[in-house]
Amino acid sequence: MPALPRPEKRVSISLPPRRAQIAAETDVLVVGGGPAGLGAALGAANAGARVVLTERYGFLGGNATAALVMPLMSFHTQRPRREKTGAATLLPTDHGPGEPVLAGVVATLLERLVTAGGAISPSLKTGYVVPFDPEVFKLVAMELLDEAGVHYLFHALATDVVESDPVKAVVFETKSGPVVIRAQAVVDCTGDGDIASRAGAPYEIGRGDDRLVQPMTLMFRITEFDRAAFSEYVKKHPDQWRGVHGLWDLIRKATAEGKLQLPREDVLFFATPHEREVSVNTTRVTRVLGIDVWDLCYAEWESRRQMRQIAAFLRDYVPGFENAFVVQSGVNVGVRETRRIVGDYQLTAEDILQARKFPDVIARSTYPIDIHNPEGAGTTLKRVPPGEAYDIPLRSLLPQKVEGLLVAGRCISGSHEAHSSYRVMAVCMATGHAAGVCAALAVRHGRSPRAVPATEVQNELARQGANLRGIR
Repeated sequence: MPALPRPEKRVSISLPPRRAQIAAETDVLVVGGGPAGLGAALGAANAGARVVLTERYGFLGGNATAALVMPLMSFHTQRPRREKTGAATLLPTDHGPGEPVLAGVVATLLERLVTAGGAISPSLKTGYVVPFDPEVFKLVAMELLDEAGVHYLFHALATDVVESDPVKAVVFETKSGPVVIRAQAVVDCTGDGDIASRAGAPYEIGRGDDRLVQPMTLMFRITEFDRAAFSEYVKKHPDQWRGVHGLWDLIRKATAEGKLQLPREDVLFFATPHEREVSVNTTRVTRVLGIDVWDLCYAEWESRRQMRQIAAFLRDYVPGFENAFVVQSGVNVGVRETRRIVGDYQLTAEDILQARKFPDVIARSTYPIDIHNPEGAGTTLKRVPPGEAYDIPLRSLLPQKVEGLLVAGRCISGSHEAHSSYRVMAVCMATGHAAGVCAALAVRHGRSPRAVPATEVQNELARQGANLRGIR
């Protein structure tokens, strides 16, 4: 394997001090341009703040675009029903009617995606998923920030904080050298809690017993897929496909013939807005951590090795894929779980499974506990009660031991089990929306985010169209 091995001995050197250019001073700084960052930037700007958003890549969208995590999930409450066999819709079949729980900037993004031809509108047919086109997502996200007056800086990797008590400035590495952006409030939307951890906030990683995290997945798009031929296969073998996953007999055949070493129990792929395309979510790299460069390097190598094998399996064994090919893979491997910042409240599995409500609710979710086995094959799925949603409290966005900072997205405060539910992108955007609003209100009133009353955040979120269980 050509990946650089981890050094056997830890040897370090001291780097010389250096100066950094002040790139901007603003009210609210949002670090990270993924779904959480988009929500935070739009929420803060719509609340009247001057906003700068930074992003390490040259485009917006985070895991939605860089890692091709498709589709969006969990816009509605779920009333589970028995999963249909023999259904080749390439959409989940284990759901019934539901009510929307995510609104505000999430709904705005969705409406614009649909209008631009970049998403399939939610319906009973699509259930709790929204297939989208990642290239259209990039453009729509940029248009939304432009319209809101948000300034953004691409190709800027956040590496440190200065003036950290409270957090007032963040350091970025750029092609122009190090730059610093000062702000009255900062929202960490890095996914990994990079800013919060640098500022001294406590955090947890992985399961309680062994600290293992959920596996990484490199997603990819396959085109020239013949849907009719695949549907015919499913019709003849109804026990081999359940909406979006299956092919167990063909997997066993290819494995026995030495053509496939699948790290999970089935093949999983989803429809996209394009008839002859599918989004494949089947690679799985375990025992790796997304804040460790050696692990990331190995995961990129291993996941692309798996992608080649899976694509060949689909082409050689599965009807409908005879002429199909990979048209795009993620810029980077998709990371599900790293740091979970310890906040003023930690969400638990019980909170989710009991659909618990909180007086300081700032977002809601219906997505189940969904743990991809950190050690290999298998997935644990535990659902929210039918027709119910659980609350995410403002306290889960407020890191302990740090002022002037909020976290949003998958790195908010919760247990390993709870994280597996709130990590999905639509929910991340909703927590980002709330964090951005809280940051803007903190600046407006000259307070720390922790001192902003939850009712004020709720009122502003409601004004911006968020759905908080009747709070208006």
